[in-house]
Amino acid sequence: MNAFETTLAATLGPENLARIQQVKVGIAGAGGLGSNCAAFLVRTGFKRLKIVDFDRVEAGNLNRQFFFAGQVGLLKVEALAENLRRINPDLFIESLALRIEKDNVAGLFDDCPVVVEALDRPEYKKLVVETCLGLDKLVVAASGLAGWGRSDGIVIHRVKENFFLVGDLVSEAGPDCPPLAPGVAVAAAKQADLVLSHVLGKGLQSQTPLGAIRDSQGEFRLKSSGQ
Repeated sequence: MNAFETTLAATLGPENLARIQQVKVGIAGAGGLGSNCAAFLVRTGFKRLKIVDFDRVEAGNLNRQFFFAGQVGLLKVEALAENLRRINPDLFIESLALRIEKDNVAGLFDDCPVVVEALDRPEYKKLVVETCLGLDKLVVAASGLAGWGRSDGIVIHRVKENFFLVGDLVSEAGPDCPPLAPGVAVAAAKQADLVLSHVLGKGLQSQTPLGAIRDSQGEFRLKSSGQ
């Protein structure tokens, strides 16, 4: 146990830390949500992560994503792993530079009992959510976190026993409502807290009905986060 883990064990208790460290968390996307959520998870003791993203770090990412100027051009999954190991050098991270598609999503996260959805485009968000719910995993997704002055609206919605959705459900990213660090960080922190609460057996309550995020055909309706 390194110095970071020793101090965290004193904070959380050794039994809680041991429980946290046994859980492998899959993170679909290493942008604003995924990179920040991963950092929050590592800071609370998680050390087994599988992070999937095909993209590279761009200068435009630095205003809200857990990367630095010297990492522009690097694969996000590799740069993120480097940054996370600066928090805890003894992490077990699988960094997969792959595009998530219909034919690979189930296999990518088959060994992860918990999956954090942290993607930009609604169709890919829906793909990850529906596939992983079908595999009986805990799924923590996000929808509606763009803009500013709306952080109080970024809340946790319990959609199913194993599906939580973080966001205001309406703020879609666009030219007049850009994704910015405060909103992205609030959502990412809430995603991480949900995972932590699940692992430690501390359930969270929400009153949002399932119908609030389904369209007239019963399909999940998720907003682009642009994060």
